[in-house]
Amino acid sequence: MEVKILSALSDNYMYLIIDKETNKAAIVDPVEPEKVLKTVSDSGVQLTTVLTTHHHWDHAGGNVDLVSKASGLTVCGYDERIGGLTNKVNHGDSFTIGKLLVNCLYTPCHTSGHICYHVVPPSGESDGAVFTGDTLFLAGCGKFFEGTADQMYEALIKKLGSLPDSTKVYCGHEYTVSNLVFAKNVEPSNQDIENKLNWSRERRSNCETTIPSTIGEEKLINPFMRVNQSSVQQFAKLTDPIKVMAALREAKNNFKSSSL
Repeated sequence: MEVKILSALSDNYMYLIIDKETNKAAIVDPVEPEKVLKTVSDSGVQLTTVLTTHHHWDHAGGNVDLVSKASGLTVCGYDERIGGLTNKVNHGDSFTIGKLLVNCLYTPCHTSGHICYHVVPPSGESDGAVFTGDTLFLAGCGKFFEGTADQMYEALIKKLGSLPDSTKVYCGHEYTVSNLVFAKNVEPSNQDIENKLNWSRERRSNCETTIPSTIGEEKLINPFMRVNQSSVQQFAKLTDPIKVMAALREAKNNFKSSSL
């Protein structure tokens, strides 16, 4: 299994997932179809599938154009608002890309129809990767546009948090530095956050991506996955983890920092 990271728009990411044994491939959120098709051609793979995380234009806006230029594609997603949708998926659904197994995780909150895709190689040599769109970011999470804190708790803690710690996390945007600055504000003494922030700043200063992280790493640095930790609860001045989730999101929405 190989994942090619493709930058798009100002801070989006698209991902080309390749089964190296069969040369079959899928693309996650192909908002820039021409870049996708060039990468497919340069890689010498057969694109079969579009994995759409949610209906927002900067993720699904390239679907129709891509389908018009590459016939026969299966376009997966949950939300009927997704352009070019051919295969409506639900939580627990699974299918294959070549010999890679794709498991669908329904994670409503950012939008009511958000899906994350957990992709695992058949050989078991790794725990695979999860493509989280705008539900889970490195050290952050998406805004609750169409959902509630209890839904984000279910998505982050129960669904994504139950994946193996070594699962790689590929998210929808490059928001890492700003997320970590907020995380440091929540937990000033968290050395894991400090180390990741320094690393991320250096990466971004060289125009390099900070993606991927892992589920295990997120549990150490992401306040939204640490709502059961006393240090995060102390920041929120609350102990109920769902109320902490809501308080964190409100604080992040209003957070301003000059130290990015």
